[in-house]
Amino acid sequence: MSTPAVLREVPMALDIGPGGAIRQQIGEGGRLHMDRHLFFLVLNRTERAGDSLARNVALHSSSYLVWSPADDGPAEEALKQITEALLTRFDRIILISLYDQPTPESRKEDDPHLPPFVAWIGASDDALSADIAEHLATAMSKIEIDLRHCEVEHRSRAYFEPGVEALVDRDDRVTQISVGLPRIYLSPDGDLYPQLFRDLSVRTGDALLRAACAFADETDQGPPAHYRSLGRSAFLAAALAADRKLDAVATSFDFLLSVSPINTAEAQADFLAQGARKPPRFRYRPLEVDPDAAKRQLYAIDLAQLEDPLLEHLFAEKRQEIEQQLTMLATRNTPSFRAASMLQYGAVEEELLRAAEAILAATPQPRKCGRMIGASEVAKAAQRLIRDYRNAGEGFDAAVELRDDLAAGLMVSGGTLMISTHTRMADHRLDALLSHEVSIHLLTFFNGAAQGLELFRTGLAQYEGVQEGLGVFAEWAVGGLTDARFRLLAGRVVAVDAMLRGADFIETYRLLRDRGFREQTAFSITARVHRSGGLAKDAIYLRGFKAVCDYVADGVPLDPFWLGKIAPGHLAAVEELLQRGLVSAPRHLPEFLARPDAQARIARLQSGVPLASMLNME
Repeated sequence: MSTPAVLREVPMALDIGPGGAIRQQIGEGGRLHMDRHLFFLVLNRTERAGDSLARNVALHSSSYLVWSPADDGPAEEALKQITEALLTRFDRIILISLYDQPTPESRKEDDPHLPPFVAWIGASDDALSADIAEHLATAMSKIEIDLRHCEVEHRSRAYFEPGVEALVDRDDRVTQISVGLPRIYLSPDGDLYPQLFRDLSVRTGDALLRAACAFADETDQGPPAHYRSLGRSAFLAAALAADRKLDAVATSFDFLLSVSPINTAEAQADFLAQGARKPPRFRYRPLEVDPDAAKRQLYAIDLAQLEDPLLEHLFAEKRQEIEQQLTMLATRNTPSFRAASMLQYGAVEEELLRAAEAILAATPQPRKCGRMIGASEVAKAAQRLIRDYRNAGEGFDAAVELRDDLAAGLMVSGGTLMISTHTRMADHRLDALLSHEVSIHLLTFFNGAAQGLELFRTGLAQYEGVQEGLGVFAEWAVGGLTDARFRLLAGRVVAVDAMLRGADFIETYRLLRDRGFREQTAFSITARVHRSGGLAKDAIYLRGFKAVCDYVADGVPLDPFWLGKIAPGHLAAVEELLQRGLVSAPRHLPEFLARPDAQARIARLQSGVPLASMLNME
């Protein structure tokens, strides 16, 4: 994706790129920015930019000119040149002047009265301007923050920056509206309420895009596909730099490898040989990262320069999640690890626990597995599936590794599928397992890597729940979610709940044995749940599967989940980024979605089925 030109001093001639992109310094401290050809320009002239909501909203726009009074001359010349350039491309353009209302009268900290939440809207003397002002007023009046709705006051005269009124008067192709923003985000002593400031900025920017969309609808250019498509369509260099720095910290350690034992098979043999009476002694890899140093790196990343509140929010969420992971590493094998784990993955909700118990009660004990296969056969099958994806489209550069230091099973780390050499599994489970690991985890990694931001391959905050849910959904869709596997997922939920309630290793193991699990399976579940001091992650498989099944039953499309590693809470954000052209449709789709049997199962699921009955749909 292209990015606007780098900031540079102005010889007073605007250097507009072929696609309309420009990012140019105006005078001593002003700036003109457009990331493509656009028919609107947001203006802000202020002396005190630091606590100015109007300046902040302008800077988040895809098209703006900002300056201080000291730069009035250069700004007026820049405005003249840019409007002339825009009018060669558009029949009509609109200028949106943003300014801050006067600071409210000082009040005491305990004053129960809040300053008025009122926006002032004005318009130039033409019918189109008045009409767009009404659209903006409607959008602003829908803003609700802290249980308060924004009120709108129409001004008899628009606010004009120097030179703007004359420009509008001499060219009837130029329309102008003005918005005076309330300073309700200032505390009695003049400090910012940061969350209120951010929320006001985001909602006001959204209202401006709606007004711009209405302008397009009422002029010859016609409405855009979505009003948010008028937002930023290119990443600033600051956003790309922040993304790289976040990714560098996130990939400086492998969280799951760091919290997983390296001697699980040996510990299991000793544990069972001693009659399951003594907790096993696990060994762990030395940490490859200094958690405190990594946290300092995280918070040295400046997110305030992104000029995009949506990206700033996504990056801030991810930074907090990485910090929580680092806290868990720092507290590995201490009592604090369990609490940090619960903060990251949550407790087991009563509804999920009841569903797990219902599955254990309703699902029969597994029968003999049939033919067993080992790690080498699993690796060969994985390589064949990866080759199919690679042949179908570019960028699926996955690797397969056989590892001696992992517990039996498979694990994806980045773009690598790691297979424990201790793995032995029923051959009828192979298709389901590869659908989970390759067609979900690897596929979303490589699709995310193609999005322009590393964040989409590393994973947005809290993506793991739905990611594992999609993995189990893939197993079910191909007909490979067996009774044994379903019981295993339910047993993990029961074990996590017991661990979080204070059960030790032996108590958790016995609880699982009482639920009918074989010795080896009960040990495996317990070891996963108690690793590093107590990891609550394993409840997310059944929780995520239930969530995905609910989406499908409700008719919610799964398409957005294929373009990268995202959480359900990011669906609206992803839709906005798609509309703005900042992310694209996935390169690869899970191959099982094209199978007739999988399509038939998914179609039946849309009729709604209780979780405990999922295996009775064949």
